Amino acid sequence: MRFAHWKARSPQEISQAIALSRRRFLRAATGAGTAAAFFGPAALHGMPVPKNRKAVVVTFGGGARDDETFMPDGQENIPHLLHELMPQATFLTNVVNQGILGHYVATASIVTGVYETFNNFAAVSPNNPTVFEYYRKDLKRPATDAWVVAPSNGFARIGESGHRLYGRGLGAGVILPKRLLAAALSSASDGARYQHLLRDNYETPLYAPSLAGGQIELDQMAEVLKVSVDDFAGHARNLASPDELSVYIAKQLMRQLSPSLLWITLHDIDIAHSGTFSLYLDGIKRSDRLCAELWQAIQKDPEYANKTTMFILPDFGRDSDIDSGGNGFQHHRTGDPISRTTWMMVLGPEVKQNVVADRRVESTDLIPTLGAYFGFDSRFSTGKPIAEVA
Repeated sequence: MRFAHWKARSPQEISQAIALSRRRFLRAATGAGTAAAFFGPAALHGMPVPKNRKAVVVTFGGGARDDETFMPDGQENIPHLLHELMPQATFLTNVVNQGILGHYVATASIVTGVYETFNNFAAVSPNNPTVFEYYRKDLKRPATDAWVVAPSNGFARIGESGHRLYGRGLGAGVILPKRLLAAALSSASDGARYQHLLRDNYETPLYAPSLAGGQIELDQMAEVLKVSVDDFAGHARNLASPDELSVYIAKQLMRQLSPSLLWITLHDIDIAHSGTFSLYLDGIKRSDRLCAELWQAIQKDPEYANKTTMFILPDFGRDSDIDSGGNGFQHHRTGDPISRTTWMMVLGPEVKQNVVADRRVESTDLIPTLGAYFGFDSRFSTGKPIAEVA
């Protein structure tokens, strides 16, 4: 998407133009219609929230640009999102992230529904209550019912906040696949086979986060996932990327524990920081495929089929090619509307199919939406429920 002629426009005008461009493309590619009315959650209308609902949230760390996805030249990179998932989904074209464009802090902002302001490379918990704490405390759910599968060891504290009314013991279990794999490797020679799965931070390779915290240790995780350490390492050997390892673990969690709230962050796209365009495209294609695999797994599992809503969204975008301060696809430095304007795809039995909504919403609106869906009060969130999705 080329934006040189938009330089004089306001950020809101640029975001709306991006949204309209996405809508036109989706209409041409999938025949999607426009959402003409709100189809909101039962809780928004004072109706009882059905029991046994489940939600799976997938975020992309290092969002892909429209040039490589929702434009004609990019559609070959996302065949599953376009032709398999979109016909079943409501697609929000204008999701804006107004916070800090770092992957951990941006994900924490989505998880809390508040734009967090801590150092992206600090090993800290979010300041505000997370969706997992709201869910477990308000609904009195056990620890086994909320999980996060995180791409980087820097996400170790994403599961629970430092808020005085929530925090310790009320959050989600956090699984760090790279940490588990590193612990499972028995020798340096073994480790050499897995280096493509163990690289932890594409943007700042020298960053080595502290891992002191409540994350699940290897022996405990082997019991939870019902997979031996040897089998885990053996399976990992056949995988191409860290995201494939994350999805493997997510599927094991679904099979063994059937959590009602499962959050997965994909991170392969962020290899764009290396400056290699082909690897960036590979990350997009892999994320596209893995999202479809997760949705297929949901439909095949009787614990999830016909009662699960899946939310897919990037944490933010990437810079344009015409901005000298951003290095194009490689980074997300400028903070301009192109980097901040993303999208959200929502699928589920109560969601309208093959429609698009252009109304501006924010990344922080996801948690109040989940609150309306499950029936908890995200009382400290600054967002609002997205009425177009159930």
